[in-house]
Amino acid sequence: MMARNIVCAVLFASLAVWSLAAAPAKKSTAKINLVAASASAYKPNPLADAQVGPNDWNQWAGSPVRNNVATAKNIPAEWEVGDFDDDDKWVAGSGKNIKWAARLGSQSYGNPVVANGKIYVGTNNGAGYLKRYPAEVDLGCLLCFNEADGKFLWQHSSEKLPTGRVHDWPLQGICCAPLVEGDRLWFVTSRGEVACCDTEGFHDEENDGPFKEEKSTDKDEADVLWYFNMMEKLGTSQHNMCSCSVTAVGDILFVNTSNGMDESHINLPSPDAPSFFAMDKNTGEVLWTDDSPGRNILHGQWSSPAWAVIGGVPQVLFGGGDGWLYSFLGDRTADGKPQLLWKFDCNPKESKWALGGRATRNNIIATPVIYNDLVYVAVGEDPEHGEGIGHLWCIDPTKRGDVSSELAFNVKDLKTPIPHRREQAVIKEQGEVARPNPNSAAVWHYSETDANGDGKVAFEESMHRTIGTVAIADDLVYVADFCGLVHCLDAKTGKPHWTHDMLAASWGSPLIVDGKVYIGDEDGDVTIFKLSPELEVIAEINMQNSVYSTPIVANGVLYISNKGHLFAIQADGK
Repeated sequence: MMARNIVCAVLFASLAVWSLAAAPAKKSTAKINLVAASASAYKPNPLADAQVGPNDWNQWAGSPVRNNVATAKNIPAEWEVGDFDDDDKWVAGSGKNIKWAARLGSQSYGNPVVANGKIYVGTNNGAGYLKRYPAEVDLGCLLCFNEADGKFLWQHSSEKLPTGRVHDWPLQGICCAPLVEGDRLWFVTSRGEVACCDTEGFHDEENDGPFKEEKSTDKDEADVLWYFNMMEKLGTSQHNMCSCSVTAVGDILFVNTSNGMDESHINLPSPDAPSFFAMDKNTGEVLWTDDSPGRNILHGQWSSPAWAVIGGVPQVLFGGGDGWLYSFLGDRTADGKPQLLWKFDCNPKESKWALGGRATRNNIIATPVIYNDLVYVAVGEDPEHGEGIGHLWCIDPTKRGDVSSELAFNVKDLKTPIPHRREQAVIKEQGEVARPNPNSAAVWHYSETDANGDGKVAFEESMHRTIGTVAIADDLVYVADFCGLVHCLDAKTGKPHWTHDMLAASWGSPLIVDGKVYIGDEDGDVTIFKLSPELEVIAEINMQNSVYSTPIVANGVLYISNKGHLFAIQADGK
């Protein structure tokens, strides 16, 4: 169960890196850079003007393709956090290359977003910014700060659900990142809601509607335009935590509902409820829903959607709680129903789901990434389940149907695939076998490799479970796993270049910027690598508390949040 941690994210004999035939509103305005995705190939173009600055970071990973790569220069590789007073506030001017630091809650897992002069980050209420909610009151909080100096501006407060930890685990706060366009912001609350807010809060002295029932309209409170309650309107039941970093293209907002198991980890309360849906970002109207994972959900669903135009077709990608990656037409549909393009089982067919971390079948918690018209995604589990086997895939998204690497059959009928089963797709004892799928879209798969040729697979030669998302630049793929290994691979072939052991679990994802790769770990260290197929550690800097989030860069400033503070890092601290 991811949220409790976000107290809070077939083994091959010798080589598990293999390659198939690789397939070839009111603010300053700047179009979203879709990096590898060519939105112009799709007519009409659904990609709306994001109404943010050209160097802002307005959503998780910076764009709908979810590749956490920035174009800034002169980003520091050296800093010192500095000192804190008795109230846990950063002492201004202390440290090195720290522009400012803002206090967060007692546990912080959300990734920061920067747009139009403001910074937003999810956390809990440990900082107690609002008088009506002292720090002892447990809330899910989205905080808004001034970009220039870190001054607190306003807070959205999500009170705990009366159902308790089964839906809303204590102290977890808001674990997702919002989406910002112009003066509007969308995010998923810990109460299972999609919320649309005014980025000004009540600083503009207006209560925007249609929702006008805020308990307070003080300037430090959030101004909500509307809520969409997924539990009430879609019948969903999130497992411990509702968390999805939404994305939007044009007027369409894409959301993962977090529908999952109950606290027994055996019963699925809402098997027919949607896992994924599209909605009108202006009105909250549902455009289409999909329940593909259905009764095969293993645990919870906490992945976030990605979107790109590939081969002239807009695709929205959702990682399912059943371990499958799904692609749908990333647009409105004429009949109001989802149009599935393809699906891919990201686990070997003989893998098996089990409680207590013993599973070899995994969920998808990471976000899929699109790079050069290929899709990259890794599997993992709730960190509380511990370490285990992992898999990283590169997938050709131009194929259609079931494009998994394998299909399941009974030996008595090798022409008719067996329908997928939740716990285990292939059970050898029942005369079942896995066979290569002739329609497979797998370009390559990385799980383990005998890199040094000694006939053994060492710890450092294995991919483990991860809740982190890959980052890709210069045809180099970087991903950190929950065992603390950072992997660097060739984006075209999946060949591993190197691994590095950070000696602590990594919950976050890499940032690539300025020829460097930044990644944090549970010990509070941020390791900085040279962007290179050769391993070169530039620095290892301690943040004085666990780093569960992902570093970002906006407008030439590096932002890193540890468990309790958000730091703005810039050369000379200016």
